[in-house]
Amino acid sequence: MAVTQPPPEGEGLEAPGLLRYNSPLAQVSLLGLICFCCPGMFNALSGLGGGGQLDHTTADNANTALYACFAVFGILGGGAHNLLGPRTTLLLGALTYPLYAASFLYYNHRPGSQAFPVAAGALLGAGAGLLWAAQGAIMTSYPPPNRRGTYISLFWCLFNLGGVLGGLLPFSFNYHRGNDAASVNDGTYIAFMAFMLLGAALTLLVLPPSKIVRDDGTRATRVTYSSPATEGAEIILLFANWKMLLVLPTAWASNFFYTYQFNNVNGLLFTLRTKGLNNVFYWGAQMLGSAGIGYFLDFGFASRRKRGLVGVAAVAVLGTAIWGGGLANQLRYTDGKWPELIDFKGGRRYAGPFLLYFSYGLLDAMFQSLIYWIIGALANDSQILSRYVGFYKGVQSAGAAVAWQLDTHKTSLISQLVVNWGLMTVSYPLLALLVFLAVKDEDNSISSVEDGKEKDSKLSAPTSFH
Repeated sequence: MAVTQPPPEGEGLEAPGLLRYNSPLAQVSLLGLICFCCPGMFNALSGLGGGGQLDHTTADNANTALYACFAVFGILGGGAHNLLGPRTTLLLGALTYPLYAASFLYYNHRPGSQAFPVAAGALLGAGAGLLWAAQGAIMTSYPPPNRRGTYISLFWCLFNLGGVLGGLLPFSFNYHRGNDAASVNDGTYIAFMAFMLLGAALTLLVLPPSKIVRDDGTRATRVTYSSPATEGAEIILLFANWKMLLVLPTAWASNFFYTYQFNNVNGLLFTLRTKGLNNVFYWGAQMLGSAGIGYFLDFGFASRRKRGLVGVAAVAVLGTAIWGGGLANQLRYTDGKWPELIDFKGGRRYAGPFLLYFSYGLLDAMFQSLIYWIIGALANDSQILSRYVGFYKGVQSAGAAVAWQLDTHKTSLISQLVVNWGLMTVSYPLLALLVFLAVKDEDNSISSVEDGKEKDSKLSAPTSFH
């Protein structure tokens, strides 16, 4: 198999420029727009509670299938990225999103027929595993090491802007509908599908990794051929990697809380139109949270390890306070029945539950941005990082699949809250230990010893694949 010969040092690399299409900044921004249209809109749809349906059973089963498949393909996704490259991997993943929205449009006209939504959920799980593995490889390996937090927050803001706009769609399309409506209207699902199809089209603009050049003239990442046998062996080894074992409880916790927050806070407490409005602020809070933690993780202290440790401590304190507020709110409806749905025009009655839901969004973004930053600090090789992120997303999705089934089986809401709070609390000391043991202070000379070989961050002699 032919291999492209690397150019001499400095030859063939474009000069730095503000709007270079092959810069990490441009490609991360493009990735943010793709996720704005696909996962961002999916999040807005899920955030309505029940996928926009009054009865949550169908969405719970569809999401169980989704995250069960996501758990498998999330772990395999890193290998798929290393075999196919980011463009093909992103395209295959993105095409499954509009199918999922279409399944709920179909369900609007065939209520009680769960086969299509559940099958579409399973396919989306496979697609999401591919998309997020490619996203993780790009996000953690393209940015300069000392600006990784800033790039993660930029991506997170663009991605969650999709959730903000996606929240406005059901708010506006269902503004004058009664609170007894069984679901959002057809126009809501059609609008979600249109954005998701646009996101799939944008994946065609993604460049291969061999063409990405940082402003200092270095290649963003090492690009080599891989094989199914190599990827299979490396994926198996992840389960014996001590770094990934420390990440495992955090990964399990990181999407577990969505079921409770979407179905049993936003889905139970608020009127149909207010659910959409709340999502605007939930995902807007994510933009604020990711920007704040991203800036701190890049510029908070001279020592990168200290930034990581203080970041973990800050998220732990904030998380404890927010889940404490969630407990106080949950004690008001332990039987799962809120006496009267809250509308956004409800004044003080609306303010407290709204602030809680907003805070949940803020915490989610800070927690996940911190995890991405830590994973990105463990290596600089895109193949290694794609496997790490694939492992993270796979375990994360396995946890989410369990959470959706817990809700389907009517697990008490107070139990769901306590489990969510407990999982996140267990994560904090493990993240701190990982930062202490594995994150080095040298921002520009990171190396990762994998399989007995040192992987340097200076990539002056890359090969390429197509």
